[in-house]
Amino acid sequence: MPLLQLNNVSRNFQEGIPSGVSGINLNIETGEIVTIIGESGSGKTTLLKLIYGYLIPQKGEVLYNGIKIKGPTEKLIPGHDEMKMVTQELTLNLYAKVFDNIASQLSNTDLQAKSQLTLQTMEFLRIDHLAEKKIVELSGGEQQRVAIAKAVITEPKVLLLDEPFSQIDSVLKKQLRDDIERLSKFLKITIIMVSHDPTDGLALSDQLLIVKDGKILRQGKPQDLYFDPQFAYVAKILGRANLLKNLSFLPQQNITYAVYPHQIKLNPYQGVAEGAVKSIHFSGAYQEVELVIESKVILVHDHQFLNLRTGDIVYFDVDNFQELAD
Repeated sequence: MPLLQLNNVSRNFQEGIPSGVSGINLNIETGEIVTIIGESGSGKTTLLKLIYGYLIPQKGEVLYNGIKIKGPTEKLIPGHDEMKMVTQELTLNLYAKVFDNIASQLSNTDLQAKSQLTLQTMEFLRIDHLAEKKIVELSGGEQQRVAIAKAVITEPKVLLLDEPFSQIDSVLKKQLRDDIERLSKFLKITIIMVSHDPTDGLALSDQLLIVKDGKILRQGKPQDLYFDPQFAYVAKILGRANLLKNLSFLPQQNITYAVYPHQIKLNPYQGVAEGAVKSIHFSGAYQEVELVIESKVILVHDHQFLNLRTGDIVYFDVDNFQELAD
């Protein structure tokens, strides 16, 4: 039996327009890392709150170990007892120390054990050096890690994270990804994240959900969805794919194909077609090149750093065409 089951779950806030989620069917296994990705307003956070028990479905049911999760009208303190949720509005005492914020979740029946577990949790999340600092003195990324430590110190079975990487720079983001992966691997915590950045889901997840207008458009392993997106929305959100149709170099006309920017290889001398350089921007590991091909602007990631100028004519080849359903 899956740890979590959502059976035909719907919860909308306005009639007639997508304003929540509709017809959600989902199974989540113990220890999985699941990432929910979608544009703003797609229903990601609503889905997270339904799983936690902050919201009650208008239709369907949410089950934890086969038992229906109680909503806020059925439970004095909303939220499932074996789950913890970290929202974007971090519930930290800004003027208390990091140690005290985390330790506050434990009882005072055994002060030595309380102190030891608090220190162990901070060490696991690599924030033990911040123990004596006040929350107000920390960066956004450090505060996020304290909030996660506060959530996991009581050893929940499920950890729900709403945009955990939104206030974090690239260095801390890599560290926090590693921490989340270790929480899943070593503590066997099932982790469900909401993110608007596909990189988070592609790098971490066992299962990826792509949500659009309150419905799950695609779900599965990250690499399966990336290399077989099936829908334009999925291809665009996972990899800024070029959506191409009715161009001379395509395998078939009247069919839409997704081609990721890294799948186009520029060549100064020959290729399947040619285009005019519209713009060039340095992006570190590659230069981002916009080509105008038969009146269509196409994005290319040029890892060769060809010596290009605006207006140059350049040839290209395409590694792979992914046929789309829409």
